[in-house]
Amino acid sequence: MRRSSIALLLCVVLGALLAPAAHATPAYTEYLDLPALNGAGEYGGGLHPDLPSTQPPLLDALTQARADDIDPTRYATLLHQYWLVVATDNAAIDLEAWVPERGAAANSATFNQVYVNYFRLAATRSDLYWAGMAGIAGASFAAGFFDVGDVGDIVSVGGIHQLGNTVADLLRATPPELLTGVPADITALATLGPRLTAADLAWYQTRLITMQKHIFIDLVSMHEAYLAEGMAAIDEMYAAGVIGDRMRAAWRGIDGGTEAGRVDALTAMADREQNEIVADQWDVTANGRDGMGRVLTYVTTVAGKPAVPGTRAPGVYAPVTVWSPVAAGRPLGLRMPLPAFNWADRDTRWDYLAADLLPRHLELAADTARSATVYREPFAAKLDRGRLLTRLPAVLADLTTQWQVVSS
Repeated sequence: MRRSSIALLLCVVLGALLAPAAHATPAYTEYLDLPALNGAGEYGGGLHPDLPSTQPPLLDALTQARADDIDPTRYATLLHQYWLVVATDNAAIDLEAWVPERGAAANSATFNQVYVNYFRLAATRSDLYWAGMAGIAGASFAAGFFDVGDVGDIVSVGGIHQLGNTVADLLRATPPELLTGVPADITALATLGPRLTAADLAWYQTRLITMQKHIFIDLVSMHEAYLAEGMAAIDEMYAAGVIGDRMRAAWRGIDGGTEAGRVDALTAMADREQNEIVADQWDVTANGRDGMGRVLTYVTTVAGKPAVPGTRAPGVYAPVTVWSPVAAGRPLGLRMPLPAFNWADRDTRWDYLAADLLPRHLELAADTARSATVYREPFAAKLDRGRLLTRLPAVLADLTTQWQVVSS
C-alpha cells in the first residue's frame, strides 16, 4: 500500500514537471490597438482612460511588447502615454488633475508649470531651440489672460471694454469714406468688445488651456523621449506612427550637431505646432461665442507682443492702412497701430512667425550666454511684463497717438 502511494505521488510530480507551463497573459495585451482618445488635450488625464498614469506599469508593458516583437503600430498609444507621463513627471505636473474644462482657476498652477518646464528644457540643452521659443513666445501671448500667482488679478473684462470703447471712439472720428475699408476684426472689437462678459473670457481661457495641453502632449513627449534615449526613442515613435518623416528628420538635425540642423528643427517644430497641432482649435475658437471668439483672438493679437528680444508687436509688423476709393484728387488713407491680421488665422499667423519671431529667436539662441540669462529669469517676471492689464495704458496711448488720417 505504501509503495503504491509513493508511486502515485511520483507520477503526479512527474506529470506536473512534464506538463506545458501555463503562461501569464502579457501586461501589454490590454493596451494594444488603443486609440488616442485624448490626443487633442481636451479632457483630463492621458491619451486613453484604460492606460496607467504612472511610469512603472507603462514601462513594464512596453518592455514586454518589445521583447515579444510586437509591431510598434499596435502599441503606439501605450508608447506615447509612457513618454507623456515621463514628461509630466519631469515637469512636476499632475496629469490626472490637468483638466482644461475646469477652467483657469483650477489649472493655474499647471499653466505656470508648462512654461517653467519649457525654460527648464531650453536651459538643459542649448540646442533645443523650439523649447526656448515656446517658453518665451507662448507665455507672452497668453499672459494677458492669466495670472498664475493670483487668479483674482486676471485681466479684467473692463480692460477689454476700455479697449473696445477706445477703438469705437476713434472710428466715430474717422471720415465716413474710410470706414468701409476698416477690417472686420477692428469693427468687431469696437462693437462687440464693450459687451464682453466674464463667461466669454472664461470660455476663452479654457480654449487656451486646451491648446496648451495639446502642444505639450505632442511636442514635449518627443523632447523627453529624445533626452532619455536619443534617436532610438525617436525612431520607435516613428515606427509606431506617433511622428512622421518631418519630425524624425528634425530630431536627426538636432542629433547631428549642426547649426543648419538646429534651424531646420526649429522651423519644423514651430510649423507642426501652429499648422498641425492647434490650427483647427484656433479655427473653432475664432468661430465661437457668437462673434466673441473672434474679438478675443484679435485682442490676443493686439496685446500679445512676444518677449523674444527684437520681435515686433503684431501691429508694428503689419499695421492696418485703409485707403479711400476716391475717383479724383489725392487718395485719403487711415493708418492705425492695430494688426492687419488675426492670430487665429493660420496663414497670416505663420507669416508673422516665419518672418519676425523665428529669425529673432535664432539670433537669441546663437548667443548662448544671453539666451541662458533669458531662460533663467523667473517666470513670474516674464508673465507680469506681458500681461495686458500691465500693458493696457501703453496700448491705449499708442492707439490714441498713432491713429492718423494720411494722404499719399
